[in-house]
Amino acid sequence: MKKTIIALSAILLASPVIAATTHATDNDVAAAHEIANTAKEKLHQAQNQGEEQKLKAKHAAEGKQDDLSSKVSEGSQKAWNDTKEGTEKGWNATKEGAEKGWNKTKEGAASVEKKISE
Repeated sequence: MKKTIIALSAILLASPVIAATTHATDNDVAAAHEIANTAKEKLHQAQNQGEEQKLKAKHAAEGKQDDLSSKVSEGSQKAWNDTKEGTEKGWNATKEGAEKGWNKTKEGAASVEKKISE
């Protein structure tokens, strides 16, 4: 019985330390996500720029670089790429917000557990 009480006491005393460690890890994960999102954004911008240049080169090769249809097509390509980038940024923000909410829920649960144990 004494060993069980001592073990439970040790766990309860260690829980704030575990919560603090988890919190630091959550911050590290958030920073890593931010770096990954930036890298992904730059990659996609480069890919989109390549698509736009490829379309312009195609129109130039066909001798249609000054045609209205070519200008509209190039503008549409750029608008589509901008839409994709905006959607991706929105999705990333949604994921990060959900993750922050989950982290706060975990912190709140740890706080309640601490109050119960006191």
